[in-house]
Amino acid sequence: MKGPGILWMLQTAAGLSMAGPMFVVGVGFLRDGRLVGGLGFLVLGAIALYFPTYLLNRIGGPKTWVRRLLGRVRRDDTTAEAGADSGSGPEASEDSSLLERLRR
Repeated sequence: MKGPGILWMLQTAAGLSMAGPMFVVGVGFLRDGRLVGGLGFLVLGAIALYFPTYLLNRIGGPKTWVRRLLGRVRRDDTTAEAGADSGSGPEASEDSSLLERLRR
């Protein structure tokens, strides 16, 4: 059984840390009879709770970043190997691709 991952838990914690105070203020407003302010804070809290999830879905998470990096490295390695001398080994292409990535 696969449970929620550590990144999901961090994302939820970030959302709750932003939204929690808004929910508390919203409930306080509702108990005092200020409906508009209470509902406004509850809506803002719901938006703040979902914002980290939206942000990660929009820009992608660490898995996406690693896939992009590996895809770029694989393309760089194939072009480096195609243009490399026949006497250079795989260590030389790894070093050159690492240097190319650092220069960018």
